Amino acid sequence: MAKIEIYTKAFCGYCARAKALLDSKGAAYEEFDLTMGGPKRQEMIQRANGNTTVPQIFIDGEHIGGWDDLAALEREGRLDALLGQ
Repeated sequence: MAKIEIYTKAFCGYCARAKALLDSKGAAYEEFDLTMGGPKRQEMIQRANGNTTVPQIFIDGEHIGGWDDLAALEREGRLDALLGQ
């Protein structure tokens, strides 16, 4: 199973959609809630090549991007392979 990390904020519709898609796949993920800021926000920005929006999603250390990117992988039929399914 792939290691999935997702940086989120409370009340973020795109974050909720990304988590719902991952949940529907039965994929376990580690969530970092940036609602209150903190050092994880800086970590996300560095790892995501300067992107400051959420969600930011990583699979096995590879930056996937945000919700649109995750949804595109699903539409293209490539998400399952990345998730190790």
